[in-house]
Amino acid sequence: MNDNIHDPVNSPSHYCKGEGIECIDAIDAAISDLGGIEGHYTGSALAYLWRWKSKGGVQDLKKARWYLDRLIERVEHR
Repeated sequence: MNDNIHDPVNSPSHYCKGEGIECIDAIDAAISDLGGIEGHYTGSALAYLWRWKSKGGVQDLKKARWYLDRLIERVEHR
């Protein structure tokens, strides 16, 4: 993909960091050994943490915390 073309669907700027690391690739790696709802909560928290500074600010940090709290509750009550 050409880095000079803004593509808000396939490669939004708030999901690309550093040397072209895409959030979806980092999430795929992070949840590769997780399944179901645990993978969902982990991936969602990571997405909000990934983009908070360039998109949603404190609101995204709070959303990440919400997903982390749900994940913690689920893991603690196995």
